[in-house]
Amino acid sequence: MVVPVAFFALFFAYPVTAIVARGLHVDGVWQFGRITDVLGQSDIRHVLWFTTWQALASTALTLLIALPGAYVFARFDFPGKQVLRAVVTVPFVLPTVVVGTAFLALLGRGGLLDEAWGVRLDTTVWAILLAHVFFNYAVVVRTVGGLWSQLDPRQEEAARMLGASRWTAWRTVTLPALGPAVAAAALMVFLFTFTSFGVVQILGGPAYSTLEVEIYRQTAQLLDLPTAAVLTIVQFVAVGLILAVHAWTVRRRESALKLVDASSVARRPRGAGQWTLLGLVVATVAVLILLPLGVLIRRSFEGAAGSDGFGFAYYKELTSADGGAFLVPPIEAVWNSLQYAVVATAIAVVIGGLAAAALTRRAGRLVRGFDALLMLPLGVSAVTVGFGFLITLDKPPLDLRSSWILVPLAQALVGVPFVVRTMLPVLRAVDGRLREAAAVLGASPLRAWREVDLPMVRRALLIAAGFAFAVSLGEFGATVFIARPDNPTLPVAVARLLGRAGDLNYGQAMALSTILMVVCAVSLLLLERIRTDRTTGEF
Repeated sequence: MVVPVAFFALFFAYPVTAIVARGLHVDGVWQFGRITDVLGQSDIRHVLWFTTWQALASTALTLLIALPGAYVFARFDFPGKQVLRAVVTVPFVLPTVVVGTAFLALLGRGGLLDEAWGVRLDTTVWAILLAHVFFNYAVVVRTVGGLWSQLDPRQEEAARMLGASRWTAWRTVTLPALGPAVAAAALMVFLFTFTSFGVVQILGGPAYSTLEVEIYRQTAQLLDLPTAAVLTIVQFVAVGLILAVHAWTVRRRESALKLVDASSVARRPRGAGQWTLLGLVVATVAVLILLPLGVLIRRSFEGAAGSDGFGFAYYKELTSADGGAFLVPPIEAVWNSLQYAVVATAIAVVIGGLAAAALTRRAGRLVRGFDALLMLPLGVSAVTVGFGFLITLDKPPLDLRSSWILVPLAQALVGVPFVVRTMLPVLRAVDGRLREAAAVLGASPLRAWREVDLPMVRRALLIAAGFAFAVSLGEFGATVFIARPDNPTLPVAVARLLGRAGDLNYGQAMALSTILMVVCAVSLLLLERIRTDRTTGEF
């Protein structure tokens, strides 16, 4: 556990603490009165209200739309199920910048709905809410559906035989068992939407701002570190409470009901009602997920300004630098992102694997607390982490501000929680007596891991690496600060292009977003091919 703790202390706790201290510790005096001053400002209260309100609305809307999908994936077996599961997971690993870009192409000025019916939602709350549902649909499907697929259906069938109606049996037997999983999914969706950055940055405009967007504005645009520090503290406290409740719901979920093999539960749909439900879920996926992605692809192939039809004009323009947004051709962002993501994945797998192994072998409140802390990078301001890197890792022996490794380190912080959550359930399922037997026979801990654990968790390790790779590709909040102009990542390149006027910049942003989407989609499809119900972990 020493290595993971040291990694998080140095590259997470230290930069975040330094930013907060830089903002509130002035001339040797802690200015805690600044907290009440900042929170008393009307515009900050508006940001806090909108952040909380939109997160609650996004969570409720996501549950409403995604729970039928969780049931279909849990109980039905139908052709194309693996492909459809990969499709609904693609948005979750897409960069928030790409998600915002896709909905901008669908709902924004000159978007599909604007051209067809004059409907324009680019600066409204509805666009943000729909984008959040798009992004978090897979969280509900995988978290709730994963447990639902393993609940013994005979429990509900017994209630039906005793005279209960279908609704009563589901409400009194299945729903209480699903409660912890639904609560865990809702908390994760709330966490991701509460800390939303890229989606709100692109779709919200100046009228709508979450805490994360406001932290970025106060840090990068206004250089008001005290205000940014106060908002970071507020977000940190909120995220800590959410993760504490989430950890409690996960422990409850583990003891919900007797679980069975998921393959024995799923069956072909029977009757008109079940086929109709399957059709509704497929239609929902098509409209909610495939339509925005399809519009994004379509925009990337539209002709450049002054030309008609479709072509590769915007893709060709990616090979030349215009001397404005980039010092290098934008296409180099693809190669940069792939290189960074490979290194970040290696770091995340090593750190996350060691952390998961330590959590498997130890118990107690301290270990449970460390388990919850590993999730903090998913919720604590990535903007704060990125800016903290710049002001803390600037002196020997850790003078990394000009080093390329800074970007993979920031990306690995986001990848580690996915590795831990994927590896931990599988490692806990390994019989500890096998390790003990290996130790009795003289095997060292490293050899015992190589000979006993690794063969059993190899698939889970590949899935964990795949998720870490996908989320590393899409990390934006921290890398927007630390990615150099001559080595931009794909999300940073998309954001810079969208921030400049002109059809050419917009088209190039769509082209880069499409490339990033395809890479993420291919990664997810490969994961589905090696995935089994026993190696899905908690994602």
